[in-house]
Amino acid sequence: MENFDPPDAPAGTVSNVPEFSVSELSFALKREIETAFPRVRVRGEISQPSFPRSGHCYFRLKDENAVIDGVAWKGTIPRLGIKIEEGLEVIATGKLTTYAGSSRYQIIVDRLELAGEGALLKLLEDRRKKLQAEGLFDLDRKRALPFLPEVIGVVTSPSGAVIRDILHRLADRFPCHVLVWPVAVQGEKAAAEVAAAIAGFNRLTPGGVVPRPDVLIVARGGGSLEDLWAFNEEIVVRAAAASEIPLISAVGHETDTTLIDFASDRRAPTPSAAAEMAVPVRADLVTETLDYAKRLTGGMTRLLRESTMELVGLARGLGDPRRLIEERQQRLDVGGERHKLATDQLLGRLGRELSAARLIKPELVIAGKDNELRAQDKALTRAMDRFKSDTLQKITRHSDRLDQLGERLKRHGSDLLKNGQRQVDQAAKLLESYSFHSVLNRGFALVRDQDGQPVLAAAGTSTGQTISIEFADGRVGARVTDGAGGTLKLAPSPAPRRRDGGSGNQGSLL
Repeated sequence: MENFDPPDAPAGTVSNVPEFSVSELSFALKREIETAFPRVRVRGEISQPSFPRSGHCYFRLKDENAVIDGVAWKGTIPRLGIKIEEGLEVIATGKLTTYAGSSRYQIIVDRLELAGEGALLKLLEDRRKKLQAEGLFDLDRKRALPFLPEVIGVVTSPSGAVIRDILHRLADRFPCHVLVWPVAVQGEKAAAEVAAAIAGFNRLTPGGVVPRPDVLIVARGGGSLEDLWAFNEEIVVRAAAASEIPLISAVGHETDTTLIDFASDRRAPTPSAAAEMAVPVRADLVTETLDYAKRLTGGMTRLLRESTMELVGLARGLGDPRRLIEERQQRLDVGGERHKLATDQLLGRLGRELSAARLIKPELVIAGKDNELRAQDKALTRAMDRFKSDTLQKITRHSDRLDQLGERLKRHGSDLLKNGQRQVDQAAKLLESYSFHSVLNRGFALVRDQDGQPVLAAAGTSTGQTISIEFADGRVGARVTDGAGGTLKLAPSPAPRRRDGGSGNQGSLL
């Protein structure tokens, strides 16, 4: 039983109560508390977190009635797995101790857990608002996906079913080159590995030894909110927003939503749907290309036919240049004859007038008539020269014009025919490249029944049925000997027939 002095003990009385220094009392309390509470778990709300230059973190854990100080040392913070933030409700695990410098007790935290899904959702919403305020989710940051990527980069676990689903769907739709960057998709290291994979794909050099992907897929299967939490971390969201390569997020199932979905260029409800977004259907493209080729051939045929008709119409409207020249020559000959006839008539009339006027001053009459005749002859000569000159100039000008139009018409018709023939040849080559004959040239064969229809499966045959097998260089006959899917026995057949009816393996174009 301890001795103590009563409160009303007279002054100067010697006390038997032990005497402690402040340090001794503080260390005694420290030992008692650490012994009584070697390891505890405390639930509360983080308040007033601070991060001094030392790298440690000091904060408070509080509830509606009390507050306790908390400390997370610098080396422990990276292992906590949760970023210490104001208002976050957590369960802190550690040992209880005191701080003698301020006579306070505190908990040294070495593990933090979020206190329930409500806390996770609150943290998720606060983080979403923060990143949205920075503009990481803006629509103008979204990039269009390439129509036909040659290389696709996939960030996911290499051992899960996700990568197999993606590869299977890509193989069905449009086979292409796939690069897989293996990462952990759950746990403490998942966020850092996913962010490093996205940044690593972006650092690849186009045309290098390892090709740079044209589109990225970040994928993971479904799970709880805690399982998908790595894709809500800031480091992953910022890496997705900073990616120069278009990125598709396919995390969880259709109802799951993570922050990377807001930062990515496209969100897919499932990993298989992400593969469908990345590439089109090859069969649809082939069908569409063949349709375009058919339309191109028809359009070129119509263009050539219409151009030919237009050329014939223009040629008919111009007329025959030789006939136009002959008409001008005939007009010139008629004019010359009329000029000669007019001259003879004039000379005859003047001669008769001279004969009638010989008795009256014949020298004056002759001189006057002679001058008048000379003047008229000069006028007729000048008029004839002008007529000839004008007529020849017009004939020459029209002839040159007709020659130019004829040459232009010939050149235009020749160029039009050459361009049309070249485009038809190109369309024919394109059609030939998509025909099934090109497939036969690669070593495949086409099986047909007696009616010439393709046999698509072994179930479509029957025992004793005669079929034909078409190779690249001809056909052979065969007979089914063992029912649907049974063995085949070659039947006697004539020498292989070529599809083109001649030598070589070039098929018919049309």
